Amino acid sequence: MASQKNYKNKNKNKHVLLLVIIMCSLAFVTEGKLSEPEVLLKFRQSLKFDGDPFSTWDINVPPCIKENNKPKWNNLFCESGKVYGLNLENLGLSGTIDLDILKDLPNLRTISVFKNKFEGSLPILNKLPALKTAYFSNNKFSGPIDQKIFEGMNSLKKLHLANNEFTGQLPPIFGDMPNLRELNIQNNKFEGPIPPSYSHLYFPAYDGNDGLCGPPLAKSCNKEDEQKKQESSSSSSSSGWKIALIVVIVVVVIGIVVFALINRRKKNHQQEVVLGGSSLSSSSPTSQDQKLIPQSHDHLNKMEQGQSSAASTPDRASNDGGKRAEVAGQKLLFLKDDIEKFDLPDLLKASAEVLGSGVFGSTYKAALSTGPVMVVKRFRHMNKVGKEDFHEHMRRLGRLSHKNLLPVIAFYYRKEEKLLVFEYVNNVSLAVYLHGNSKSRGNQSLDWPTRLKIVKGVSKGILYLYNELPSLTSPHGHLKSSNVLLTENFEAVLTDYALLPVVNAEHAHEHMISYKAPELKQSGKINRKTDVWTLGMLILEILTGKFPSNLLGKGTQDSDDLATWVNTTLGDESSEKEVFDKEMKGTKDCESEMMKLLKIGLSCCEVDVEKRWDIKEAVERIDEVKEKGDFSSNVATNEVDNMHTSR
Repeated sequence: MASQKNYKNKNKNKHVLLLVIIMCSLAFVTEGKLSEPEVLLKFRQSLKFDGDPFSTWDINVPPCIKENNKPKWNNLFCESGKVYGLNLENLGLSGTIDLDILKDLPNLRTISVFKNKFEGSLPILNKLPALKTAYFSNNKFSGPIDQKIFEGMNSLKKLHLANNEFTGQLPPIFGDMPNLRELNIQNNKFEGPIPPSYSHLYFPAYDGNDGLCGPPLAKSCNKEDEQKKQESSSSSSSSGWKIALIVVIVVVVIGIVVFALINRRKKNHQQEVVLGGSSLSSSSPTSQDQKLIPQSHDHLNKMEQGQSSAASTPDRASNDGGKRAEVAGQKLLFLKDDIEKFDLPDLLKASAEVLGSGVFGSTYKAALSTGPVMVVKRFRHMNKVGKEDFHEHMRRLGRLSHKNLLPVIAFYYRKEEKLLVFEYVNNVSLAVYLHGNSKSRGNQSLDWPTRLKIVKGVSKGILYLYNELPSLTSPHGHLKSSNVLLTENFEAVLTDYALLPVVNAEHAHEHMISYKAPELKQSGKINRKTDVWTLGMLILEILTGKFPSNLLGKGTQDSDDLATWVNTTLGDESSEKEVFDKEMKGTKDCESEMMKLLKIGLSCCEVDVEKRWDIKEAVERIDEVKEKGDFSSNVATNEVDNMHTSR
């Protein structure tokens, strides 16, 4: 019995000892694992910076608020109360991006270090295998890229490496990563053939890498093939006059067709006005639209039909209580803190006025009961973008702030449809003032000083987009006169900007204006100067009062018709004055400055992308234009004239 008792005591002691060891191990693990604030503060120590861009990073304050996903610390993205992303853009950072520390943030999915001063090799990104987006553009990273640092990154969707100093060949692994669909590598020093596996990537940007060759580039990797191509190009120039004759015939035929279509429209009495970025009609949504709209959003449908859901009777409201409850559960996500908050049910109860239905979707004005008037745009062609990607892009747009941009205030995500909410601009679009009837524009026309003011506002808005969204190949992507709103003081306000990444690719390719640029027709892709081309077309439209022919259809006509017409007219001294809009007043003693701006527009419309100005130079030239001419402006005009004629 004593031996049995001793045996039991020994086993008991062993169990107690084992329990102590386990508890000590757990305590050690718990003690060794850092909290989110501790991880972030430790990561900050690896960075070098001037000032204090991390002034709100406080160990005693949680980084994120679970209730509304608002970060308490700046330069963060939050999701479900956890740190979802690091937004370290344009902070003057250098030092080390220590990913070994960031491994202790299990919910980290995105990191952006745009426009900083980081140098050396790219960090070993597969230390964060769950990363979905990585933005490393506009730094000083250099050297070849070892594809081993991307092994196992099966979740990565977007990788931006533009405007660095990377060398060597492109890693084939980029084409084999299962979810990577956006690769931006422009303006580096890559060389060699582009791997065939890259063909599926979404608008890969290869510009600025002179050493690259092979499809989809026109440059062959075979020197003999390239020489034959040049010889073929030289011999084909002899037949240029034949091509020119064919073009003239086609233009004449197209002109006849357009004239017939215009007459047909007049006979059918179809009254359309371009407002707020859409071609407006009093018609209700089509049957196709109805199929795209979930039944739970009947009230949104009514708003598009010009009916206010507030007009519904109490009985009707009680009968569809289930649907109302479902809609009420859907929340608007706000991007601005300095505005009175409201929710989707508030929009549904607002008195609504249809503004139009364009290539993106429907637009309507909603007057809330609390006072503010909002514009809601409902998008039909964003159903291929995922929730995380859409939320991330909206956050980027929400951080933009410029007087010439209409800010995105809030958004609503549903797989089948998206809503963007803007403040209402109490005026009409530039297109109405240029092409609408006198009634639609209040019997007003734009004089020369006002048109110059509008051009300068538009150009500064686009330059801001280029500076703040360097990862986008075409930061506006949809510039046209109906996407330029005018305030009561005729300040230009841009809309429908930076939507290229979230619009279905096939829809964007067919309908978005930047895709009508010559380079798309020649090489099948856009580049960083595509918005400059559309800016040039807009300048010509503003000065001539003529509607660019490529906006009448779906790109079936020559995209540079207006530029060609202006060039032809300027070649005839007796017709030069006819190029300007006859309704443009206030032109006395301004002819030299008007001509200067006109030729700036033509230079922006240069078909040869290499000769076309970049956006910075275009804005600088536009800023030099004055309301009235003097000696200095005449000299500048001659400089532009000489440059233009020497092309």
